[in-house]
Formats: sequence, C-alpha cells, structure tokens
Amino acid sequence: MAPKKKVERGAQENIALGPQVREGELVFGVARIFASFNDTFVHVTDLSGRETISRVTGGMKVKADRDESSPYAAMLAAQDVATRCKELGITALHVKIRATGGNGTKTPGPGA
Repeated sequence: MAPKKKVERGAQENIALGPQVREGELVFGVARIFASFNDTFVHVTDLSGRETISRVTGGMKVKADRDESSPYAAMLAAQDVATRCKELGITALHVKIRATGGNGTKTPGPGA
C-alpha cells in the first residue's frame, strides 16, 4: 500500500459567528420555555423566530426518565443554552414561558 500524502493546511483564520455589532450594543434573541409535567424545553431563536439558535430539553441532560421535568434538568438545559448564546454573541434574551394548557392545568411544570 502506498504511503498517504500529507496535506498542508494554511493558517486558520478566526471565524466570527453571529451578527456584526458595535461595542456596547445588545443583540437580542427569544427564549421560549415550555414546561410540561413530563419534560422541559428551552428553545432560543432570533427575533423573527425563524432561525433556531439552540434547543435543549431536560431529557437530553439527565439519564432517568423521571428526572426530565425536574428543576435540576431545566437548570442544566438553561446552562447549555446560555453557553451557546454567548458563543454566537447574543447578549440579551426575551423570555416566553408556556405551559400545557387546554382542558388541563394552565400552570407550568416544575422545570419552569
């Protein structure tokens, strides 16, 4: 078998993600938190709601099914979302909290 050719790569440039803003200017996003009695969703979009920046659930952070809707799982999900928002340069969030509603209870679950 012939030896593999080595590919030389040039110097990597710093890639800036997110919008170009001036110093001290706020970049807003919308954090939609859906807290049911079975799971907690934290979904961050841009202001129009069309571009998803980050979406993390409580079930993605804990192993046990019974802990998906716990406040601890919601806290871990919020930490991941905050880290991703900081990477992309989002400095402010509008928070919208939603519960299950309908014929059932209108109060959010324990993860809200």
